[in-house]
Amino acid sequence: MATKTKKTTTKATKQSTPATKKPRVNRWKVTAEMQTAAETDSSTNTPTKPAKPKKAPADKKERGLSAIDAAVTVLGETDAPMNTKELIEAMSAKGYWTSPGGKTPHATLYSAILREINVKGAESRFQKTERGRFALAGTTPPATPKASQAAPPRKKKGAASPPEDGSPGPNSVAELFRL
Repeated sequence: MATKTKKTTTKATKQSTPATKKPRVNRWKVTAEMQTAAETDSSTNTPTKPAKPKKAPADKKERGLSAIDAAVTVLGETDAPMNTKELIEAMSAKGYWTSPGGKTPHATLYSAILREINVKGAESRFQKTERGRFALAGTTPPATPKASQAAPPRKKKGAASPPEDGSPGPNSVAELFRL
């Protein structure tokens, strides 16, 4: 039968002396040596890498409309407030804007419209007519719930309804169980 032996190491062999440690260098701090080296390189005007040519930004007409600009166009053509899913469908059907492949373009448009309303305030191009629906600012007054759609008043929690016989009923639980 073979016996297993443990290898023991001492801490003295693992520790290194402070004289052999390299001092820490802060890579982000500019030292005087680095600054003089940069000055000498800049005096020769020879860049280390060739500069990439910058692309000229395309005109808005060449790129097409952004999603929020296309939403303004669609809302201008319709009189009724729309939600963002309807706006996205109408924009792609009319060819104003198509999604570049995102899964939730309606959520992106919704947040962009809300951001414009919050940032620009009264100068915004949109107004929120009801939950999830938007119209152009100044075209449609904000919708109010109709009387038929209004929710019935809520009962207070724990409140009992009066008895059907017309009597006022007990005012408390103690009155209910009084003998």
